[in-house]
Amino acid sequence: MKVAFLLTQADVMGDAERTLFQHASELATRHEVQVVSVFKARRRRFTAPGPRVAVSFLVESLQSRAVRREGPDAAAGAALAALPSEVVERRWDDRFHRLADIEVEYALRGLDADVLVVTSPALLAYAARFAPPQTMTVYYGTTAPETGGPRVEPLLRHITRCDAVALPRARSREWFTETFGQGVPPLVDAPPFLDDGFRPRSTLQTRMVLLVARLEKQSGVAEALSAWARVLEHRPTWTLRIIGDGPLARSLVGKRDQMALQGSVQFVGEAPAVVAEEWAKASIALSTAEEDAVGLSLMEAQAAGVPVVAYDSPNAVREVVAEGRTGLLTATGDTEALASALLHMIDNSEMRAAMGDAAVEAAERFRRPAPWDDLFTALDADRRSGRRAEERARRVAAHALVSGVFGGAASVATAVPQSTQHTRKLATAEERLLKRDASLARAGGQVCRVVQAETPFDIVHANLRIVADALEAARIPYFVSRTNKVRHTVAVHASLREETLKSLAESCRDQAVYMAVLNGADQAVATTLAGFATDHLRTACPGVRVYQSAVTQSRTLRLGAAYGCTVAFWDDDPDDDECIVSSYRTLIGSRIPKSALLREPTVLGGRRYPTLQAFNQTLHHDVDFPVDAVYTWVDGADVAWLERKNAVLAAKGVETEDAATSAARFRNRDELRYSFRSLDMYAPWIRNIYVVTDRQVPQWLDVSHPRVRVVDHTEIFGSEGALPTYNSHAIESRLHHIEGLAEHFLYFNDDVFAARAVLPSLFFLGNGQSKHFMSSNAIPMSPVSSLDEFSRMAAKNNRALVSGMFGRTLVNSFIHAPHPLRRSVMYDLEKYFPDALRATAHNQLRDSTDVSVASSLHHYFGYYTGRSVPGSITSGFVNVGLSEQVKNLNHLLASRSNDVFCLNDFHDGDISEDEQDATLAAFLPSYFPIASQFEAGSPRNQLFHAGRLPAWPL
Repeated sequence: MKVAFLLTQADVMGDAERTLFQHASELATRHEVQVVSVFKARRRRFTAPGPRVAVSFLVESLQSRAVRREGPDAAAGAALAALPSEVVERRWDDRFHRLADIEVEYALRGLDADVLVVTSPALLAYAARFAPPQTMTVYYGTTAPETGGPRVEPLLRHITRCDAVALPRARSREWFTETFGQGVPPLVDAPPFLDDGFRPRSTLQTRMVLLVARLEKQSGVAEALSAWARVLEHRPTWTLRIIGDGPLARSLVGKRDQMALQGSVQFVGEAPAVVAEEWAKASIALSTAEEDAVGLSLMEAQAAGVPVVAYDSPNAVREVVAEGRTGLLTATGDTEALASALLHMIDNSEMRAAMGDAAVEAAERFRRPAPWDDLFTALDADRRSGRRAEERARRVAAHALVSGVFGGAASVATAVPQSTQHTRKLATAEERLLKRDASLARAGGQVCRVVQAETPFDIVHANLRIVADALEAARIPYFVSRTNKVRHTVAVHASLREETLKSLAESCRDQAVYMAVLNGADQAVATTLAGFATDHLRTACPGVRVYQSAVTQSRTLRLGAAYGCTVAFWDDDPDDDECIVSSYRTLIGSRIPKSALLREPTVLGGRRYPTLQAFNQTLHHDVDFPVDAVYTWVDGADVAWLERKNAVLAAKGVETEDAATSAARFRNRDELRYSFRSLDMYAPWIRNIYVVTDRQVPQWLDVSHPRVRVVDHTEIFGSEGALPTYNSHAIESRLHHIEGLAEHFLYFNDDVFAARAVLPSLFFLGNGQSKHFMSSNAIPMSPVSSLDEFSRMAAKNNRALVSGMFGRTLVNSFIHAPHPLRRSVMYDLEKYFPDALRATAHNQLRDSTDVSVASSLHHYFGYYTGRSVPGSITSGFVNVGLSEQVKNLNHLLASRSNDVFCLNDFHDGDISEDEQDATLAAFLPSYFPIASQFEAGSPRNQLFHAGRLPAWPL
């Protein structure tokens, strides 16, 4: 059989490349094998590690030219290399360009192979477009898809059309299964392996720590240097030896020299042929990779009997290294913990020797080659029988049913917590829970409670109750402390750590409640069921996090450890008998006088808990004033509204269209419904919500809900302005006239959404100042022109007003996000700029004389009068009318990393209205699956009317 491996760079020889050549060389004893590398990264001649493996390159990276003689000439190649790839988006992998597109297409179209093994998500995008239809495609990823991010998007788009997925590490299996469900191709474990033959063993008597890695950012070598500087302070006779090459080689050597580590840190370049001998010289193996989906170097280290100190990074580390038996693991990025682990290993020669013996024994399981032949035989049988095409169609159809229409999976699996202790004991207990309780489901590698009416803030309270119940049942004193997190923290004295763990184990026995053991940086170092908490009685941890994972019925939202309850173990201050200290900072500090430990009750989520008197006070930064939300909304498919609009247009001599015909083109996308959901889920501290409309009411809205009021234009315009109005600038200029509106409020367009749990301090300061979020987009420094868009005209008019009053020239606009506003500022705008605001209010349609009050003028005027300050917010923006931007919806859904986002639909897009409707119909319920309490008849609405929803403050 003819087998081809497609690599990005075959001549860099990191762990991933060495693993792929290892598989290729082993297969070459029975098959015709070739390796096709998109880029040749180095000038020197490359010799394949396996003599039977043919290697070819497509593009010379350094010279930006095609390798084949018939390819584009040097000048054309350089020009093409300067253009972005049309297949691989930059956010997936920024190494690819238009020249690579052309050369990969040429190579794949003419590929003579039965099987094509692609080794990255970006390369899968090429294979999906250019691989010959008769060639069977196998995806063998050398990165951990569980870590998410834009780079996994090609998997979401194309994996169902692969014939199989080969996994270098079994930990990725659950991610593929959960993400693609019935659409997942056959999964086969194909880990790297150790060749048979002699491998020298280390004596562990040298004073050398060895790190083997590509010298790039993801390898964390810079962090290794920082940790080593701390080690060197205590053990100056030890040496750190670094084998590897890469783009950061020069800067890392410079960093070493700048840190004065020249005498103890050696950079020896790339030496793949003698790695086994190098391991035999080392006493400790070090790994600081942010991610390691292969783990070959760790396997080689253990085969030489060298214990490991490593970051507990996804996903090979835990599979290769047995924590406490063959090595020590620390939280990724924690250089202090890394230095401590190195010192502990250096200072304990007996432990080092015992771990070395265990490592040699464990390495025996790494000697089995991957079952490629069985996979190829099965795939070939399916191809010959016709089942291949049938199975592919079945997978594509199954995936399409759950993937939505916005370019990928609607339910991207959450990664299993990296700190999870994958033991038979844990797996057996989880299976027992699932069989016993039908209300539980497996998601994100954990047993979850399926919810349909609970929001993230409800989950936060539920987890606090779990901890409080356990502590109170055991009569363990505690109090709730305050931090800047959404989740709650309770404090228990460190002398009661063992009793606390016993109480959690007893209270949570046979329940789907998890516990993460935390380090001083608030990072999980071990995760298991809380029923097994007593397994960690000897762990002197500063805290644990307790939580019951929850997942929605749609499986598109999972709420796990981030919403858990932290139990922080406070202790007496060793330097001051009058103080107590916490490992985690609270809002009143981490070192608190015992005289301040005065307890009193607080109410959270409708239940009383003990807290400190200091936490019950209004602190400097607290936002203790009410904040409302205001929406402007219109149903463009309402025939009566369109007829009123036509009358205005006709009176102004504007050509109109029959209202019924126009309405037929509109579909109510329900953005307002889902924006309401976003507030109920992620901003329950909003007091009241006002919907400003023109004689319209959303059909789904419970108008009897006391926190919602529909406000007609007539209420806010009074005798001012001209109604009916179809000018958003005019409507926004009158929002502060809403009766009963709070001084502080957030103004939302219905296409803006809260994207994750946020607090009012994101939008306002404790002294009442509002924040504004400036855009990098500049307002052109030119007068108002008839060619300007109306929004730009208004911005220029704003600039003239501000310049005339304050002598400052406005440059920037503001991002698409909720606008924090103050009524008093808007009233002052009417006072100081009466003509401009009156003219705007009288313009029934957008006009060149408009000013934009809510989205711009308020912020600048507030800033110059000391009532508004620049703020910072993470905001996503997608124009659902542009195919290039719609792809970003997957990233929004998978990462949920923004505070807010906006889904706009400019009129110059390339996606039809029908497609936009379908896109939003798939995306919005996926992102916001919990129907809000404001939707008539929803489960949360019923709970509200039954008096079973707690009020803010939460």
